[in-house]
Amino acid sequence: MARVVSRPPNKSLLRSLREPQGRLLGRSGEHGAANQIFLGFSTAVTMIFAKETPLNPEVAKQGEGEATGPLAVFKGLKNLPAGMPQVLIVTGLTWLSWFPFILFDTDWMGREIYHGRPDGSPAEIAAFQEGVRQGAFGLLLNSVLLGISSFMIEPMCRKLGARTVWIASQVLVCIAMALVAILGAWSLGDFGGNVQDAAATEKGLKTSALVLFVFLGLPFAVLCSVPFAMTAQLAASKGGGQGLCTGILNISIVTPQMIVAIGAGPWDELFGKGNIPAFALASVFAFASAVAGTIMLPKMSKSSFRSVSMGGGH
Repeated sequence: MARVVSRPPNKSLLRSLREPQGRLLGRSGEHGAANQIFLGFSTAVTMIFAKETPLNPEVAKQGEGEATGPLAVFKGLKNLPAGMPQVLIVTGLTWLSWFPFILFDTDWMGREIYHGRPDGSPAEIAAFQEGVRQGAFGLLLNSVLLGISSFMIEPMCRKLGARTVWIASQVLVCIAMALVAILGAWSLGDFGGNVQDAAATEKGLKTSALVLFVFLGLPFAVLCSVPFAMTAQLAASKGGGQGLCTGILNISIVTPQMIVAIGAGPWDELFGKGNIPAFALASVFAFASAVAGTIMLPKMSKSSFRSVSMGGGH
């Protein structure tokens, strides 16, 4: 009879499998503490420097009979300023083009560019983590460019018009998302054979992916400002209702996010190409939003434009 001999587990292998997860948990704790400190600092600055005017009791009584909550939103849909429905449609298409990148950016870097897997071998896990780190670094530089570009939004809109700036930013997003899909497919060897075996080509792909991450800070600055500024101008032209219009605008932002969050996974599985199909579809939505903006967006006064930043995290 054959005798089964049990072998002790490979301790070095088990250690290598546990270490990446431990490092990730350690970083999560560090990031959580940093977030809490920054949140507390921001709250303290707001409480110290923000000036708030108490609401006049007489004005409050005048609004007691008005609809509030979801009922007010549905009622507001019937009384939107002229041009606001078109802004909502273009905003929805714009966020359909952006949210695949927001959702899958670092995952794409780890999988498609660095050829890693979060549940693979130790080497694949290490490659995936390196890709995520590089993607996070790219997003850091993206935020720096976003901050710098924010100072340019108002001058550009006064010079070219908010409508033109919005459309131009979506053309850039269309090109960038198409390049993301092309780089991912190229890195995986879908173009020209096993290009990932060539060290020089692989380095060029990684650098190009990082540059794309940084470049997208410019159109994202437009996204965080121009739609809200146009909404404020349209509401002002009607004589009020800016808060309600902004609330309805937020609905056109979160709805595409839910659509992408629910549908991107099955869409990618349909083609079996990782995150690439989601980015290819994002490019299509960006092109559609640029075309829709050209046709539908109202022409706003250049001289009266004032930049308004996005409130809340989406």
